[in-house]
Amino acid sequence: MPAHIAGTMHATPAPVWLPYPDDVNALLPSLWSDNVTKSDAGVLTIAGHAVTDLAERYGTPTLVMDVADFKARAENYVSAYSAAFSEDKGLAGVDVFYAGKAFLCTAVARWVHESGLGMDTCSLGEMMVARAAGVPGERVGLHGNNKSAAELEYALDYGVGRIFVDSLDEISLLESIAAARGVLAPVMLRVTVGVEAHTHDFIATAHEDQKFGLSVSAGTAAKAAEAVANSAHLRFDGLHSHIGSQIFDISGFQVAAARVLALRAEIMAEHGVDLPDIDLGGGFGIRYTSQDTPIPVAEMAQELAEVVAKECRGLGTNVPRISIEPGRAIVSPSMFTLYQVGTVKEVDTDNGVRTYVAVDGGMSDNIRTALYDADYSCTLANRNSGSEPVIVRVVGKHCESGDIIVRDEYMGSDVSSGDLVAVPSTGAYCRSLANNYNHLPKPGVLAVTTDKVEWIVTPEDYSQMLRSDPGMNAGERV
Repeated sequence: MPAHIAGTMHATPAPVWLPYPDDVNALLPSLWSDNVTKSDAGVLTIAGHAVTDLAERYGTPTLVMDVADFKARAENYVSAYSAAFSEDKGLAGVDVFYAGKAFLCTAVARWVHESGLGMDTCSLGEMMVARAAGVPGERVGLHGNNKSAAELEYALDYGVGRIFVDSLDEISLLESIAAARGVLAPVMLRVTVGVEAHTHDFIATAHEDQKFGLSVSAGTAAKAAEAVANSAHLRFDGLHSHIGSQIFDISGFQVAAARVLALRAEIMAEHGVDLPDIDLGGGFGIRYTSQDTPIPVAEMAQELAEVVAKECRGLGTNVPRISIEPGRAIVSPSMFTLYQVGTVKEVDTDNGVRTYVAVDGGMSDNIRTALYDADYSCTLANRNSGSEPVIVRVVGKHCESGDIIVRDEYMGSDVSSGDLVAVPSTGAYCRSLANNYNHLPKPGVLAVTTDKVEWIVTPEDYSQMLRSDPGMNAGERV
């Protein structure tokens, strides 16, 4: 997108990467889940259900999940990586853990477990959801750079299979808690390997100047390894590396894997321990717009398997069992957000007229555009347009000029109040990061199959939202 002295939101109405559509009503299939189509009349459907019917019955804004698509993507990760890391190929197998921070509820946790994946959690609340869904503790991992004593205690009581230690302070805290309970805590060290992930600074997590991990180059990882190896109450299971999110360059994963395996060899030689597990994290990019070029799942699996085999041969070490942590790559393409248009406004700019389409949600249900400069696509969802395509900016109803959902997309120039707009690939981090800015209730999540539509997260109402305000409880009732 061309630079502008006032920032990207003021750049030209037609970014160079956005192609002029042959048919403004057509869907780009790679941006949508498998069971989303459009009828001849231009109505978006999911698993045979028209979004016009969903909007009338359930309201907007609403996040809508294609359940079959979600399960298929989860199972594809298991099958592709299991094939690439099979013992028949001289490797030690693989575990796929769903990154619950992307989007989590009990239904999702249950589907993930039924599909053969483990569950990565980052808090007491996420562990509680996994446990309520019936996910066994040994199939759960706990992340976090500032875990509380309560979280560590719950993790040990739950019997989680891996605790990703993120600091020297955490080692001391976990050791004392494990000792008091008379248990051996399963530990993997999260290490910072110094790989540039080529992503937004806020979601790049393996460079040195950030809050996550134990630095390899500064020697902190080596100190942590010594402390865990010498502890009577910590079981040293392996190492973890996560280089960032929404990554399309496979070389970053390859370099990170090589560095982690080299560190593993050093630790095993120095301390006489075997580290059976290596977790290579997640961050696999997806397609939000036509400019994104994600790496196919099977290709990524094969490339990582080749790196692991090659590096272990060169190091002369046994081959560890590998773990990966897809979250966004599974859930994001399986969901879209359905909005209703309120107002349409044409604004003259230095580069032409920009059409602002304001909908009934915004940064309270999708803050990623404001937070990460994320790009999204969209489509008119309730009818065909017979008008010429124009560049629109889909914005929310919040009192912020940065309240943008879709920065640039073509829609028919006849888009108007009352129309429905659908934004694809909103499964990851949209509901997870939802907020009550301007006192808007959080939207719900509908799970859709061919024969069933149900809430898996119910929409928040005003009574729920205002319950924490004592003055509201004593005064006005909603």
